[in-house]
Amino acid sequence: MKPKQINRVPQQQSGGFHDTESQKEFEPALLPLKFDVLKQRFFSVSKWQSYCGEGFASFKLYDSQGNETERTPQKGDFMRIDIPGPGDPEAKGYDWVEVTDICFQEDNFSESILMTCTPSRNPQDKKNRHIAHFYSSRATSSFMIARTPTHLKAAVYGRNESPNFKAGFIDIIRNLMVAVGGIMGLSKIQWKKLSDGFLDFE
Repeated sequence: MKPKQINRVPQQQSGGFHDTESQKEFEPALLPLKFDVLKQRFFSVSKWQSYCGEGFASFKLYDSQGNETERTPQKGDFMRIDIPGPGDPEAKGYDWVEVTDICFQEDNFSESILMTCTPSRNPQDKKNRHIAHFYSSRATSSFMIARTPTHLKAAVYGRNESPNFKAGFIDIIRNLMVAVGGIMGLSKIQWKKLSDGFLDFE
């Protein structure tokens, strides 16, 4: 199976990938209201865990200087991820990504928002430039929400996923174990919880 070609999602070149998508149909009259709720959820990074239930990673948003913030994400911001299980010891148990692209697209029939993140350094540790993530800096995760005349969609597209070997020995072992699990499909299960959760308005 080949990765989907999605506008502004980085091209797959090496390593693992996944296309994780959820869709839900709504009455046309309800779609604008539902999409407004979906946008609020999408931009409330610190609440993502609440849409997925127990056992899902928790996320917090930080600005470019490493200060925690609750605002809408911006290009150059960072997300701190606390995944279930052992974290990155070098980054005090957390994984970090940087928001490298935010794209808004709209026409008469559809609307979408795409946010792409890349494994990054810990912005709170000014002395250490190592990537604080189990994937290498080539990997990307692109989060998308969209509306059509009949459906809402939430998706996560992973590209170029390979273990981060530029770390200390203990970190390398941990990164390898977590990355291999992700490439084998465990991360897709987690992301499916998020995409389904975004669309659960009950």
